[in-house]
Amino acid sequence: MSKKAVIIVDMLNDFVTGSLACERAQRIIEPLQKLVEAAREHGIPVIYSNDAHLPGIDHELELWGEHAMAGTPGAQVIPEIAPTDGDYVVPKRRYSGFFQTDLNILLRELGVDTLIITGLHAHMCVRHTCADAYQWGYSVVVPTDGVESFTQEDFDGGVKYLKETYAADITDVASIVSEL
Repeated sequence: MSKKAVIIVDMLNDFVTGSLACERAQRIIEPLQKLVEAAREHGIPVIYSNDAHLPGIDHELELWGEHAMAGTPGAQVIPEIAPTDGDYVVPKRRYSGFFQTDLNILLRELGVDTLIITGLHAHMCVRHTCADAYQWGYSVVVPTDGVESFTQEDFDGGVKYLKETYAADITDVASIVSEL
């Protein structure tokens, strides 16, 4: 039997309502609330993989401008799905939740082999996190109502890529919750 963890990527104030707001992110808040609640009830780790950039030096800032700056309100998880005691927060400074972070060692120590990867954006940070998850040998599950992108085209292309390239199990939150 697999041991799962829920990874929530960049559901931060700056990405939902702030400097790089994605209006489409509003659609995934309610499903993510249900997923997080069910995961906690079943003892499944909930891990937040959050941008936490350093001013003036992070490479991403050259492309996207200042966003999710470490220690600012913009870098905090939106209140609707904020971390609680027992959850984990892993800051990141690049697209992937794995790149130069403690995510892999945390997952190994928790005995996790299957990742339910959610959040923003299906074609960028979710995609790169799924790529590294696949490279590290994790099974990847992606609920389509738990990820979003700036546009429908970005969303469709992102989800298709996750399925075809990383063998992601493409499903929905209700199906995941029913299987917990």
